Amino acid sequence: MLQYARPLQRLLAAFERLPGIGPKNAQRLAFHVLRSPEAEAKELAEALVELKQQIRDCSRCFNYSEGDLCPICSDPRRDQRAVCVVEEPSDVMALERSGEYRGLYHVLQGHLSPIAGVGHADIRLDELLDRLRGGGPAEVILATSPTVEGDATAIEIGRLIAELVAGGDIAQPPSVTRIALGLPVGSDLDYADGLTLARALRGRTPLL
Repeated sequence: MLQYARPLQRLLAAFERLPGIGPKNAQRLAFHVLRSPEAEAKELAEALVELKQQIRDCSRCFNYSEGDLCPICSDPRRDQRAVCVVEEPSDVMALERSGEYRGLYHVLQGHLSPIAGVGHADIRLDELLDRLRGGGPAEVILATSPTVEGDATAIEIGRLIAELVAGGDIAQPPSVTRIALGLPVGSDLDYADGLTLARALRGRTPLL
């Protein structure tokens, strides 16, 4: 087995822990860092430390944020009448690249998965329902990924919203829609291109 100097081996091991990075890609990245000027290596290290120290969850939508509210929630130009529900912050970035959507978001930070032991308390479902109780939006767009877990999460959210409406907890019931058109079954939302996502948003269908 090929042995490297300890600092290089440590960097290789760190890169290999990243998703989608195998030994060859880890080696390519590590050697690139090693050949780069020291200032670039320091900038990378400082950016990583700053990221971990300063990024937090938005207190309203749970997207990544530097302050209490993320730039989307604090932007008065966004449409306050629509909330798009996604699984991960990377999905927000994907939808923003489409240029089609100008409303707000709610990031669940996961999806329901009974097999994996992920239930209501493990994702930001209660926080979503609280937003709806507080005189929320006119439309809730369910943009969970078109996977078994994503579909199950969307259906469960629709059921919970229907319960709130039936119980009188929401004064003005929102329309609940689900994006579908153009997204291949089983794919993750953040891998779709902007045009596909734009078409999916325009072609959303009523869930309730």
